[in-house]
Amino acid sequence: MMETPAAASCTRRPLLCLLLAALCLRPGLGMYTVNAVYGDTIVMPCPQGVPNNLMFGKWKYEMADTSPVFIAFRSTTKKTVQYDDVPEYKDRLSLSENYTLSIKNARISDEKRFVCMLVTVDNVYEEPTVVKVFKQPSQPEIIHPANFLETEKLKMLGECIARESYPDGNITWYKNGNILQPVEGVVVMSLQKVVDQSTGLFTTTSSLQYMPTKKDANAQFACSVTYYGPSGQEKISSEPVVFDVHYPTEKVTIKVLSQRNTIKEGDNITLKCSGNGNPPPQEFLFYIPGEPEGIRSSDTYIMTDVRRNATGEYKCSLIDRSMEDSTTIIVHYLDLSLTPSGEVIKQIGEALPVSCTISSSRNATMFWIKDNTRMQTSPSFSSLEYKDAGNYICETTLQEVEGLKKRQTLTLIVEGKPQIRMSKKTQSNKSKTIICHVEGFPKPAVQWTTTGSGSIINKTEETNYVNGKFSSKIVISPEENVTLTCIAENQLERTVTSINVSAISIPEYDEPDERNGDNREKVNDQAKLIVGIVVGLLLAALVAGIIYWVYMKKSKTASKHVDKDLGNIEENKKLEENNHKSEA
Repeated sequence: MMETPAAASCTRRPLLCLLLAALCLRPGLGMYTVNAVYGDTIVMPCPQGVPNNLMFGKWKYEMADTSPVFIAFRSTTKKTVQYDDVPEYKDRLSLSENYTLSIKNARISDEKRFVCMLVTVDNVYEEPTVVKVFKQPSQPEIIHPANFLETEKLKMLGECIARESYPDGNITWYKNGNILQPVEGVVVMSLQKVVDQSTGLFTTTSSLQYMPTKKDANAQFACSVTYYGPSGQEKISSEPVVFDVHYPTEKVTIKVLSQRNTIKEGDNITLKCSGNGNPPPQEFLFYIPGEPEGIRSSDTYIMTDVRRNATGEYKCSLIDRSMEDSTTIIVHYLDLSLTPSGEVIKQIGEALPVSCTISSSRNATMFWIKDNTRMQTSPSFSSLEYKDAGNYICETTLQEVEGLKKRQTLTLIVEGKPQIRMSKKTQSNKSKTIICHVEGFPKPAVQWTTTGSGSIINKTEETNYVNGKFSSKIVISPEENVTLTCIAENQLERTVTSINVSAISIPEYDEPDERNGDNREKVNDQAKLIVGIVVGLLLAALVAGIIYWVYMKKSKTASKHVDKDLGNIEENKKLEENNHKSEA
């Protein structure tokens, strides 16, 4: 058989023929995929195991419509590694002894079909590997957010952007965690994807136009980007954003700002008007009782030191008067009139009518206080006594209104001229106690003198001055009869009373001492009873005497008639006897 030229050439250069044959071979049936992360190192093991009679191995990549490009070579015989002059892989390649190819700093352009080619003496093996590069996008964010949204208006809410991803991703919008679906005229979305020509990375942007309702106030809007990574589909969400939703006022409310539940005269009133729109109205018209026109003001209107005529209906409305609200205010009041009041000077025994009248917005309670002690009944003076003097306070309160109470004061002074009554008492040691009982106001000054010389006695004792009464006492042991004089004097009059005191050697009856008020009243009651009994007995005796007198008078008259009749009979007998004698 004759050797063809080609065969002769292969005989002379077997290695060259193997390489040419490798270039003409169809790709192998096995296909390996390596997923790499952008910026990391791509590691591609040679899928074909290393044969024993291996001469050398090479790596190449293939792209559509282009010739294969060899990038790395390793010889088993010479133990050397060579890297082809390919600019995009310069200083990035590494081929190990087991023919694993590593590519540093993975790029999007590395996403190719690489082929590991192993050449033996009698065969050429090729195994392809497909490289996939993935780049996670940055966390999406909402840019160019609207300052506020308005109901009934379709407005650009913002843009969601996810930068530098590969492959490209998809953006989804959420409201309160729920996916927003496009609705014509209400929810409008548009998606845009841009590729960076230098890096091959995608930037995805989605804009959202939204027409809110009042319920969207405080709603949280967010977006997410869905992308593919080495392990499959993944998602990253943005931070939520809350938008201020503007809506018109639908209701106006007026309130009274007060620390108390009730208002009294002298208080300050602050009216607060508000609308439920957003933003709320800043100005209102306030309608005050007695004012014909509304008063333009901010959302508050203040009235100071209000009086009872401020009671009434208050209103506030929007400036355009399209809606209003009203409230009723009651200003509580309490008037007290005391007659008489202040300092009043009266004489003992006089009458003094006292009246305390109340006028109030509600039922009030009234009570009296005398000298810091609450009285059980209202004072009434038909005949003034010294004990009636004092400081009287008429006080009234409205229980339902905090801090509303009134009081007026009557200072009653009961004056009287000095009145004196004297008593004496003999002690066991023969000394005698002389007491001068004094009444009067202002308090009388008491002075003692003796008969004859008129000398003043200084050794006296006085009791406490209570209710216009007190007593002055002296103790003496006279050797002879004396007369003591008690002089009581105040601004109204000077009163003088004397008492005779016998010598200690002469016995005399004591005069009773003054009793206290209660005992005196009892004695007076007993005296009245005794007087009544005595008067009754006297009347009974008088009646009995009259009856007896009448009876005796009638008895005497009857006896006279009997005597007269008896006398006439005797006279007749004597006449008859005389007549008989004369006849004889």
